[in-house]
Amino acid sequence: MISSASMFASLAPYIASALLLFLLLEQLSYLIKKRNLPGPLFVPPLIGNAVALVRDPTSFWYKQSSTAGNSPGLSANYLVGRFILYIRDTELSHQVFSNVRPDAFHLVGHPFGKKLFGDHNLIYMFGEDHKSVRRQLAPNFTPKALSTYTALQQLVILRHLRRWEESFSGGGTRPVVLRNLVRELNLETSQTVFVGPYLDKEARDRFRKDYNLFNLGSMALPVDLPGFAFGEARRAVTRLAETLAVCAGKSKARMAAGEEPTCLIDFWMQAIVAEVNASNPPPPHSGDEEIGGFLFDFLFAAQDASTSSLLWAVALLDSEPEVLRRVREEVARIWSHESDALITVEQLAEMKYTRAVAREVVRFRPPATMVPHVAAEDFPLTESYTVPKGTIVFPSVYDSSFQGFTEPDRFDPDRFSETRKEDQVFKRNFLAFGWGPHQCVGQRYALNHLVLFIAMFSSLLDFERVRSDGCDEIVYCPTISPKDGCTVFLSRRVAAYPDLSLN
Repeated sequence: MISSASMFASLAPYIASALLLFLLLEQLSYLIKKRNLPGPLFVPPLIGNAVALVRDPTSFWYKQSSTAGNSPGLSANYLVGRFILYIRDTELSHQVFSNVRPDAFHLVGHPFGKKLFGDHNLIYMFGEDHKSVRRQLAPNFTPKALSTYTALQQLVILRHLRRWEESFSGGGTRPVVLRNLVRELNLETSQTVFVGPYLDKEARDRFRKDYNLFNLGSMALPVDLPGFAFGEARRAVTRLAETLAVCAGKSKARMAAGEEPTCLIDFWMQAIVAEVNASNPPPPHSGDEEIGGFLFDFLFAAQDASTSSLLWAVALLDSEPEVLRRVREEVARIWSHESDALITVEQLAEMKYTRAVAREVVRFRPPATMVPHVAAEDFPLTESYTVPKGTIVFPSVYDSSFQGFTEPDRFDPDRFSETRKEDQVFKRNFLAFGWGPHQCVGQRYALNHLVLFIAMFSSLLDFERVRSDGCDEIVYCPTISPKDGCTVFLSRRVAAYPDLSLN
């Protein structure tokens, strides 16, 4: 009888040959897809350069950008069995954003997004389905809805600013690392604005834990097994979407009873209930489970992007004292904290310079530096290069922000003034909110949140950055933030905080 050891020994040369052949074909496939594009000539087997990406995302993407250069504006690489293409050139990025359709590019939001986010997700939709859901979302961002949200946003912002100053700063004697504190502020804001009364304290605490698991997993290797961060993140997303689906069901019942909307899901469900009450069938994709998935899209888009923007706003205001002075002067002219009144939407609209600062923060440090897509079919991107089917394509919003604009490397809010109007002149380069059919539906909400934070933070608090070597370097977590987490000394700037309420 032939022993197992003997059998393995006899098969070993064939196994080794098959493995070598596979590795050779893998390298050949990469080189054929790469053609004459800049990029590594050899990639590590199977995982490609994924280890370098996970270990230091900033250096990895900076190298991709510098390799792409101004011409051809493209560079290639290989990650966990997938050929990837980095796009530095703005016009080539527009080719991707403008061709999201079944036979061209599919938005994925993350290199392994479909596995991570699940099936009921707005970012994977296109065509009539996508248009239908976008139409359903319109009531969420009317002036009335945005006015409701701004009131809720201010209450959450004020509560957190007070806690930062009173509980963590030691009266201005202890430095405060803002990254996690801002993340908590934004998570509470998202919960309150999106699903307000439908989450009790226990659900909010569970929600917070699951979202932290998601954050960790989104930066990990895509190993979907128990004990691995990616697998834990995928299961956390499922639980989060299920929780949000329950909120959708509760909101439908409340809106059907004729009550007034108090949060985003209410405005959404009110429109759906009204359609059903008019003897029409429910709109497509309006089931609780699907809406739970769409709400997670909103959460993902709002949470980490806003965390990035708020941190950079503090860092940049500290480094630009003249900008800070002008913001404080404008806010004080329009709103008084001593009035104990909320900033109205009319007052918010008057804060033109503060809004220009917010827009420049987003341009100068776009939170999501890239927007991954996958090529569903071969796509002729340039006269000399066709993107192979299955390629993950990374149009760089960050690189576009530094193309075209006047002195793009300078933080200059006046570029968005009525006089210069660079947001119109260089509109094609301002891609922080996307472009085409998947342009961010909540960008007015996001900008309002940033303007409110800048206005209240700068008016109510004095702050000074704790400067250290490399503190302003970019790190990914998963959107970009200052390397030091934006460490500041905080102290109260006013005699008393305003006493704000919804009444």
